[in-house]
Amino acid sequence: MTETKTTHVAAGILIRPDGQFLLGSRPEGKPYAGWWEFPGGKLEAGETPLQALVRELHEEMGVTVSMAQPWLVQTFTYPHAHVRLNFFKVTDWQGEPHPHEGQAFAWQVPGALTVDPVLPANTPILRGLQLPAVLPFSNVAELGEAAWLRQLDLALAQGLRWLVLREPQLPAAAYAGLAAEVQARLQPYGARLLVHGQPQRAHDLGAAGVHLPARVLMETTERPEGWCGASVHNATELARAAELGLDYAVLGAIQPTQSHPGSATLGWDGFAALAGQGWPFPVYGIGGLKQADLAAAQAAGAQGVALLRAAWQGLS
Repeated sequence: MTETKTTHVAAGILIRPDGQFLLGSRPEGKPYAGWWEFPGGKLEAGETPLQALVRELHEEMGVTVSMAQPWLVQTFTYPHAHVRLNFFKVTDWQGEPHPHEGQAFAWQVPGALTVDPVLPANTPILRGLQLPAVLPFSNVAELGEAAWLRQLDLALAQGLRWLVLREPQLPAAAYAGLAAEVQARLQPYGARLLVHGQPQRAHDLGAAGVHLPARVLMETTERPEGWCGASVHNATELARAAELGLDYAVLGAIQPTQSHPGSATLGWDGFAALAGQGWPFPVYGIGGLKQADLAAAQAAGAQGVALLRAAWQGLS
């Protein structure tokens, strides 16, 4: 049996301060000419992915990369090649992109593409770009339902657009009632609700998707519909999330937490070692964190931070 050769590619997601990102069309003469993708190209002998990215973006569009963060790694098999794509978020560069190879460029809003078709290997990346930097988890258990709902209304008015409703202490009927109430409050804002642990309940509610605790993740054999993420603690659980094709993972605990005193923690070094193994989805840090930890999380390779208590503090 002939072993399939893997082509290693570096791709850059140029992101403006307003969140728009750049797609480029493939020029004539290349496979999939006219299809849209993130700019980049093949690694040359001896190059690291970052070195290839810097070179390719300068050659393709005349920009000089100043800041690029490794983000996701995606493998994909096309009829003509098996590729391993190393995606970088490029948040600072010099020069204005100009097509040097006959391609076209288009700035896009996450979740609202105006160009088509897009190469299929980019689909998880496009979904990942819709995810927030801060992913809040509910905290009814400590605040009480009425007080937490008031905080939720404040957070929605201040821009919250994603929520994981995690209340394992509630009986099924009480959780269902709360979820329906929360869904009604989120809908006017176009905010997305992720139900905790039960894909069928998410479907019945018309929620955006489901967030799986690690135990349920390891028992799941088929990816649930809609958006789907999971809580993970180690490489085995991360690998299971990758096998299922999930949209994100929440990895921790980073620091000691009130809810799990004395439990082992990863720290940012441990997080970086696990998150940096080339997963095809964004990874959040969780555990004893605040929004002020966002920069440290992203420096360690995270999408951002997942917050429980800290998500509902300081709202007014």
